[in-house]
Amino acid sequence: MKNVLRLTFLGAAGTVTGSKYLLQANDTNILIDCGLFQGLKQLRVLNWDKFPVDPLSIDLVLITHGHLDHVGHLPRLVKEGFNGPIWCTTPTCEIAKIILEDSAKIQEEEATHANRFGYSKHKTALPLYDLNDVERTIPLFISQPIKEWLKVTENVQVRFCYNGHIIGATYIELKVNGRQITFSGDIGRMKDPLLFPPELPTETDVLVVESTYGDRVHPADAEEQLAQAIVKSCSKNGTILVPSFAVERTQLLMYLLWKLKRRKAIPEIPVYMDSPMGRNVLEIFHHHSEWHKLSREECSEMCQGIIHIKTIEETMKLVADDQPKIIIAGSGMATGGRILTYFEHYLNDKAATILLVGYQAEGTRGRQLLDGAPEIKLRGKFVNVNASVINVEGLSAHADQTELIQWMSSLSKPPKYILITHGEPASAQALQEKIRQVYNWETGTPHLNQVIDL
Repeated sequence: MKNVLRLTFLGAAGTVTGSKYLLQANDTNILIDCGLFQGLKQLRVLNWDKFPVDPLSIDLVLITHGHLDHVGHLPRLVKEGFNGPIWCTTPTCEIAKIILEDSAKIQEEEATHANRFGYSKHKTALPLYDLNDVERTIPLFISQPIKEWLKVTENVQVRFCYNGHIIGATYIELKVNGRQITFSGDIGRMKDPLLFPPELPTETDVLVVESTYGDRVHPADAEEQLAQAIVKSCSKNGTILVPSFAVERTQLLMYLLWKLKRRKAIPEIPVYMDSPMGRNVLEIFHHHSEWHKLSREECSEMCQGIIHIKTIEETMKLVADDQPKIIIAGSGMATGGRILTYFEHYLNDKAATILLVGYQAEGTRGRQLLDGAPEIKLRGKFVNVNASVINVEGLSAHADQTELIQWMSSLSKPPKYILITHGEPASAQALQEKIRQVYNWETGTPHLNQVIDL
């Protein structure tokens, strides 16, 4: 089959999760990202569906970065028969292993908990995949360099380009029959405290671009917002809970808290990190200094002021401790992980504060808190929300509307196709209108399972 170029949107279309794009390039099938759907139940149930194409027909998987909504479905794909190579950068290989092992453990634990307490609708609750599936997936990862064209077939080449979202994150460019297709992945900030600015693409015929924050501009004073929120929370002598993504956001918080304490902008309150993933990702920061701005000394110093919680026994001891403190724990949208144990104890506490520091997708507990829900369902029961909820904007690792527009500014000519994905409908539409206003380029917003012949 010659000169075929077809793109199918298997995820992140009309929603901000589940990134999966199937590119049929001549007789080669390439899957770009393979993420979990998160948030709304009608999205989460899609994770359990049979994969839309035969996994054995996929020749290669390319991964933009290691977040769960970009890699989290890989063990399920392997479980259904995929056994081909998975290409990504070296830090992404390492992060994906951490993320997938944690995901499998959480799913196993939630299935066990649901069976023990009988709140599953199924006779026997099962995990989507388990650690054995992850162990079969990890050997398929092959580390690749950035900024280097790699041969896939005689007519297909690919390269990974730095985009500053998290450590190891890239956008992906493919050349097929002389045409170029670019997948943005998640684009980072132009002035991130930890990471370098994203590189800008200079040419492409097809652009698939994310729109997570396509409808807003981040405030410039995020560090001061964080300081004010902590000072306000400390005045109540309560505990401050920070649901945080283990990759990059936890490290950013550690860095900012270190800076704020050093200049005495916040009280001397103990800070705990209860995230095995967060600790492991810190090691990746230490090992891959070429990917970020921090010196080894800064990495070491910011870690010294953080108390690491390593065991579930230590978690339970910290839960029972009524002294004022800051606890950073996963997950970032409170969909699972150790933050739920703290929520069970502190959500009903008027002295406690929940600091939201990242994107909260529709249908997640984080989004419910952001929207002012009076109660939250945790492990089969409802817990009243009496704690204060403060949203600290501007700490996101996602580019805002202005930065997304800037990211496209070096393109030498208008792409033939601009396809807006990875955003809720209002965000995608806002970015679509802004692109038309600034560049006078026409764009499209694909729907789930849409097929486009390019």
